Amino acid sequence: MSKSSKFFTADIRFDQPGYPPATITEFEGVRSLHLGTSWVQGAMRLSKPDNIELEYVQMMMMWLLFDDSPRHIVQLGLGSSALTKFCYRRFPQARVTAVELNPNVIAMCEAQFGLPSNDARLNVVEMNALDFVLNKANHGTVDVLQVDLYDQEARGPVLDSQEFYQGCFDCLSEDGIMTTNVFGDDFINYDKNLQTMGLVFDALVWLPEVHDANIVVIAFKKSPSLDFSVLYERAAHIKKTLNLPAKNWVNGLKGWMLDQQ
Repeated sequence: MSKSSKFFTADIRFDQPGYPPATITEFEGVRSLHLGTSWVQGAMRLSKPDNIELEYVQMMMMWLLFDDSPRHIVQLGLGSSALTKFCYRRFPQARVTAVELNPNVIAMCEAQFGLPSNDARLNVVEMNALDFVLNKANHGTVDVLQVDLYDQEARGPVLDSQEFYQGCFDCLSEDGIMTTNVFGDDFINYDKNLQTMGLVFDALVWLPEVHDANIVVIAFKKSPSLDFSVLYERAAHIKKTLNLPAKNWVNGLKGWMLDQQ
């Protein structure tokens, strides 16, 4: 989540009534998604449409340090579909579900961000994320849950109650992991979300803020053991196979542990 400064406004708009309009801008080869405001809700480099462009969105893939073969990956909040596309392309053994309330976002991702059509492995659904996590049919079925839920004003997560995070916890499989972006215009948002998640999850870790105050939290249904020699080995493999800066994630986790001592 960030604010645009210089940009070229493309004359493309999806504006189904009752929802914020989806618009795009382009600048220096990067197409960005907006919900009718200057806030960037996601981005795609036109020359590399299946890569993850924004650093904080790359960090949402931190779960790879702990699980390299998930069977079901769920994204709450489609954004520019970067995570959904990446997981769908790079993890052919996994089912990928994306939950998005705004039909304008889904339409824009299909038209301008290369979002594939639904098939046996991919399911993009138009619904409220709270309804999804409270649905008992989804409980215990998700190995990796990625949460990035913001409205057009980007003041803070649109869902941050204990009921919501409990639903996220309930959706996870026994060793499931959630990553979430906690962004807002003041530290009250951070503290509130961290405290609420802490009431529900067995363990939380967060990395230093990047990209206009985005903080990515990784939450574990069951607390893991952190062996940093193993994590650095996994990070090297992630960099080699997926070209993600996973060593930075491990450095961040290590720094976090030192800060907690």
